[in-house]
Amino acid sequence: MSKYGRVLVVEDDEPLCRILKRNLAARGIEAACAESVAAALQSIAAARPDLLVLDINLPDRSGWELCRALRARGLEIPKIILSATRVTPERLAEFKPLAFLPKPFPLEALLRLVVAREETPANASR
Repeated sequence: MSKYGRVLVVEDDEPLCRILKRNLAARGIEAACAESVAAALQSIAAARPDLLVLDINLPDRSGWELCRALRARGLEIPKIILSATRVTPERLAEFKPLAFLPKPFPLEALLRLVVAREETPANASR
């Protein structure tokens, strides 16, 4: 069983969000979707997730801005970053995600990261 019981997928690509939600639910993980930073902040306030699966390019603000807003509120939620654009090592060092998956990524790679038991991301990606 995953240590992440509740996952919030912050992704504006609705078909991708549905696929991720369905696959996580099939593995016993409660998953919700948010299509924007504003929707993510509302969702996090209503039911704090154990993990964020976070796209960087969102319609209202960037995923990095969501990370900053959460940090300003004192909320450190583990995150897996998804992005179709290049992410700099400095950005990764600043926000310390569990993992970064460049789009397109194999679905199994993400599922292994989320569903892995108490493994480290390096062990989970084998």
